[in-house]
Amino acid sequence: MSIEQLQDGRWFVDVEPIKGKRFRKRFKTKAEAVRFESLVRQRLVQDTEWNPKPKDKRRLSELVGRWFDLHGHTLSDAARRKQVLLTLANELRDPLGRELTGNQVNELRRVQMENGVAGKTLNNRLGYLKAVFNELYQLGEIEYRNPLERVRPIKLQERALSFLSQEDISTLLKALDARDSSPHPPMIARVCLATGARWGEVEGLDPTLIRNGTVTFANTKSKRTRTIPISAELEKTLKAHLARHGRFTHCMETFRRVLRATNINAPQGQASHILRHTFASHFIMNGGNILTLQKILGHASLTMTMRYAHLSPDHLQDAVKLNPLLQSEEN
Repeated sequence: MSIEQLQDGRWFVDVEPIKGKRFRKRFKTKAEAVRFESLVRQRLVQDTEWNPKPKDKRRLSELVGRWFDLHGHTLSDAARRKQVLLTLANELRDPLGRELTGNQVNELRRVQMENGVAGKTLNNRLGYLKAVFNELYQLGEIEYRNPLERVRPIKLQERALSFLSQEDISTLLKALDARDSSPHPPMIARVCLATGARWGEVEGLDPTLIRNGTVTFANTKSKRTRTIPISAELEKTLKAHLARHGRFTHCMETFRRVLRATNINAPQGQASHILRHTFASHFIMNGGNILTLQKILGHASLTMTMRYAHLSPDHLQDAVKLNPLLQSEEN
């Protein structure tokens, strides 16, 4: 550093506090020159370009833990999702978070697909992992962007949703009624069929929220309460059941076993939702409105509800009346 007076009386500052970063300027007074030199040094100390933070050396499992502490614990499936993420970190050999690449995830996905893991499961895992980086970046916990932002989910073949016929419903309810292990599955199944609620929503039903011909579900997937009208007969039966047997308990596995024991052909992976699909399908087939169904099911987006639209009696019927083959035959 040098501050020297020039022949014309002005003061010249020539300072290079860090090699490659040099500042030169002329001032009328020495005091101004000194202040400028001090300011340059101070700003350079605060400049992150010249004083970078140490590289983030946290491993993926540590980032999962941090994500859980800051955000993950608020989710309804917090414990399960954390375990899935930690298992993923282990399968990826727990790399440094900032060094994780999309190809590492793709290579693991290929191996898991070859071992029979379903594509939907793999897409869910990818979504969980992306959410960790997105949330930590949003919170300012990490300074690098999501290393998986360009990894695309597997494109899956859409499956037709399965639902029970009236005959299937009778068969299932009879099978549930005949089982003596728990009194709750038959009642839960009937409420699901009458309201389109998820099995877990009915299991967590608060008896005080059954009133005035409605039932209100407060423990929903969307975190929003949902009130559905029910018949006076079902309301009376439901209240009497809960008064006698107490609140519902977790009994989904009992339902699955009974369903498997019948001759009903339920696709793999749809057993837990087959009653919900059955309600929605019969609602539309009987002329129900798709927007009303969206509200009943509690779907945030109409896109989800539109899966049932093809069951409407007049769905795309113009294809029959306006196709060129029909017009040709008429001529």
